[in-house]
Amino acid sequence: QVQLVESGGGLVQAGGSLRLSCVASGSITSINVMGWYRQAPGKQRELVASITSGGKLNYADSVKGRFTASRDNAKNTVYLQMNSLKPEDTAVYYCNLRGGREYWGKGTLVTVSS
Repeated sequence: QVQLVESGGGLVQAGGSLRLSCVASGSITSINVMGWYRQAPGKQRELVASITSGGKLNYADSVKGRFTASRDNAKNTVYLQMNSLKPEDTAVYYCNLRGGREYWGKGTLVTVSS
């Protein structure tokens, strides 16, 4: 079993920055993909960014150039640096890990005020 715990969400003004962190614990395979998804009220959950254990990155078009995902494999931690935040970035952000099975964190709320 794998547990994912997110942190770093909060309230920020448009144009501001936040950094999310997600720590994975438990039986984690060495080869995996960790990522961030988000779900805004009334909308479907969508991929924000993902990063493989080898460092390959993938971003949603809506966040390219503003968000940066990174990971520390030794700490089983993935980060999401979010800059130039917009009100439309407001959502619950979920950490995701895929490695054999798929796991989700409970989410952290990011609110961007205009």
